[in-house]
Order: sequence, then C-alpha cells, then structure tokens
Amino acid sequence: MSNAPNTPLMPKATAVWLVENTGLSFEQIASFCRLHPLEVKAIADGEAAQGIKGLDPIMSGQLTRDEIERAQRDIRYRLKLAERKVRVPEAKRRGPRYTPVSRRQDRPNAILWLLRNHAELKDAAIMRLVGTTKTTIQQIRERTHWNAANLQPMDPVTLGLCSQLELDLEVERGSKGAPKREEGDPNAQVLLSVEQTTSAAALAEQDEEKELDAEKIFAKLKSLKGPVEPDEEI
Repeated sequence: MSNAPNTPLMPKATAVWLVENTGLSFEQIASFCRLHPLEVKAIADGEAAQGIKGLDPIMSGQLTRDEIERAQRDIRYRLKLAERKVRVPEAKRRGPRYTPVSRRQDRPNAILWLLRNHAELKDAAIMRLVGTTKTTIQQIRERTHWNAANLQPMDPVTLGLCSQLELDLEVERGSKGAPKREEGDPNAQVLLSVEQTTSAAALAEQDEEKELDAEKIFAKLKSLKGPVEPDEEI
C-alpha cells in the first residue's frame, strides 16, 4: 500500500533516526512521521520499534539538513517533506482486460471461435485477449454454458475485443512447443498473420485478373445478350 502524499517512506524507521540523530521534539517528529507523540516517546525510551534500523531522511531525499536545523531552532515549526525529484508511477493493477459493457455479450462467441480455431492457445491467453474468466472458458469448452445452444463462433478481432497484433502474438506464443498438426485436420485452420493475409489477398487478385481474359468476357457478354440470330453479325 502506498503512503499518503505527505508521509515519509518507512515512517517508524525515519522516526527512529530522527530521535537518535536530532534534537527535534516528540511532537515535531510525530507530526512529520504521522505518528502519535506517545509512540515517538516510546521509541525514545526504547519501548517501541526495537530492532528497527533508522532510515536517514536526508540520504533518502525526504528532508534537507537546513529543514531539520530550522525545526530545531523553532519548536513550533513543523517539518515539510522535500519534493521528490523523481516520481515513481504506481504499478498498475494486473487483471483481466476491461471490456465495454456493450461488447461483453460477444465474449462467449469470441471464446468459442478461439477454442475452435486456435487450440494451441492456453486459457490464460484467451483471458488476456477477450477479458474473460477461466470458468467461462471451461463452460464453453464443455458446452455447459447457459447460452451454449445459441453461441456462434466469431472472430474477436472483428468484434473489437482485441487487435490483430495482439492475437498474432498470442498465437505465436502458443505455437511454440505445440505439436504439429496434420494436414487436413479441421482444427489446423488458424488465423493468418497480417503479412500472410495481405500477401495472400494480393496473389488472389493477380490470379483473378489472369482468369478474366478476353474470351471469357466475350462469352459472358454473349450469354447476357441471348441467342444470336442467324443473320446477325458477331
């Protein structure tokens, strides 16, 4: 748990150091370390914080020597925490991906699609991609989900639950060490990467252009025109 904005790091250890190395009053140390004055007195008497090594607030950048000297000259002065030169961002909570409410109903369909088309993906990977739980994945795999009869496999990328890049990365991870699938296996159909999809589409267009030669176009026009009259010039 992070400290409050105006609370020093390791307040008890800081209080131990201030008690041992300064002439500050118990109230001044208690105010700075967010402790009760009686607790600071107990530290000074050796009745509390035994075995805690003092933390130098000057070395840790929490106080300046001038600030301490100013407080020692004026018993009414309250120490102020030095401004941190480097702010460390708080660690983000790790957990399932957040899915907007409007798209949550699509998650079971996406899970079914992933289970059918990417058997190499582990449950953890599916959880990262669509923001679901292990229980839901198991229910869909075993067809015990409450809506199993109405589920339709749908690509999570198309549904907007994850990006193509994220899916490709998870598939690549899952494929490492996975047994090689036999040709003709219906489960062997996996999603192609962006580069493969793009190149395949380009080749398909080239093949289609080659097929549309003049003879086929002429034959198509002839069929649309209807039967040719005997005296009609072609």
